[in-house]
Amino acid sequence: MAQHVVVVGGGIAGLSAAYDLSRAGIQHTLFEKNSRLGGVIETRRHDGCVLELGPDSFISQKPEMAALIKELGLEGEMIGSNDHQRTTHILKHGKLVPLPEGVMMIVPSKVMPMVKSNLLSWGTKFRMGFEMLRQPKRYPDRSVAEFVVDHFGQETLDYLAEPLLSGVYGGDPAELSINSVLPRFAEMEATRGSLSRAVMFPKKPAGPPKPGAPRGPGGGGSLFRTVASGLGTVVDTLAGYATVKNIAAERIERRGDAFAVRAGGEWIDATAVIIAAPGPQARGLIEGVDPELAAVVGTIPYSSSSLVSLIYDEARFDGKRAGFGFLVPAKERKRMAAATFVGTKFSHRAPDNRILLRCFFGGSNDEAILKESDDSMVAIAREELKAILGLTAAPLFTTVSRWPQSMAQYTVGHAVRLAEIKRRTAAIPGFYLAGNAYDGIGLPDCVRTGRQAAANIPRA
Repeated sequence: MAQHVVVVGGGIAGLSAAYDLSRAGIQHTLFEKNSRLGGVIETRRHDGCVLELGPDSFISQKPEMAALIKELGLEGEMIGSNDHQRTTHILKHGKLVPLPEGVMMIVPSKVMPMVKSNLLSWGTKFRMGFEMLRQPKRYPDRSVAEFVVDHFGQETLDYLAEPLLSGVYGGDPAELSINSVLPRFAEMEATRGSLSRAVMFPKKPAGPPKPGAPRGPGGGGSLFRTVASGLGTVVDTLAGYATVKNIAAERIERRGDAFAVRAGGEWIDATAVIIAAPGPQARGLIEGVDPELAAVVGTIPYSSSSLVSLIYDEARFDGKRAGFGFLVPAKERKRMAAATFVGTKFSHRAPDNRILLRCFFGGSNDEAILKESDDSMVAIAREELKAILGLTAAPLFTTVSRWPQSMAQYTVGHAVRLAEIKRRTAAIPGFYLAGNAYDGIGLPDCVRTGRQAAANIPRA
């Protein structure tokens, strides 16, 4: 059989795999059931504004997305977040409180900003001080909530960990795994004991800086990076390399040393298969190859999210300005989980006479929000923006995007599940999994898993 690889899923993971296959001269077909490629990446433009209806950026510390953008010839469009203006606020008792400078997710890296902050009580601050005395200890996998409370107390969980993680995973800290979600902190606990001591007094690396440190082209040392014209530009460029069929893959079966894929009612032969679809969709396809593997993949839960984007006339905007934006802890939350001032976070996203806001909803504790109508979603966003920012001005334009079952939840025990998934997948030559269900949910992680899968395909 002539070499032919089937890729299932037209998100960034599948497109990255197809890109590398194409460049290697390997015949492939990418099946995507939707007419639009990109998965959760979708960029629109209106009134001079760049509207990201899904993720708007990627973290700089992970180099895979930036490297791909550079390879695609888009390096000149890569920009960094305006970190000199970076202030994130947390809603507490109905008021916006700036996140203290130097906080790394849950760990203070500077003493005085935390001491002076009104975000946490003196009792919690004293507890953070005593945390410096902790000795190394390695625990079995446990929840993020248990981990944070053990080190810094309940208030730190409520007003730091929960809102910060909600914006990334849309999940419940009582369910998420510390070893899979924040493995760096779990390792600090095991080797240094105190997280604060490990962050404030890091051990110097034994060699030169590792590749992919946050400094580099297109954004320097910025925490986040993106593409000035929108991440949709990356999708469009990758699509030029992919052989795409906009039909759903329905079933995959092993045929000796190869595979057969049914799509659109027809069977197609494949020497290898890369499944880059989200876990809930991947499970059904995997069943025809390895039912036990499918069952394990099916245990990875997903949460949903929704996003309301609003454009305002800058001259009539009567609400508070809040730096990059604000996070709403579950203890304070009605429906909105966070909001971002896009033009403050990134240049080139809104003209000077416009203010662009992104409001986030959903997560594992509010799946019902996706059932609201667009008008209802906008009304909820405006009502809560009025309460938090005092914003009464009417937006010039609004749009709503919904992403059902889009965010993988790495719950306690995920590392064990992942090891089993990798073991069973490795036992099936020519069969690969990619995407956010397994080993990282960010865009760089998806790019990495897609390209790793493609790299494993034998070159003829």
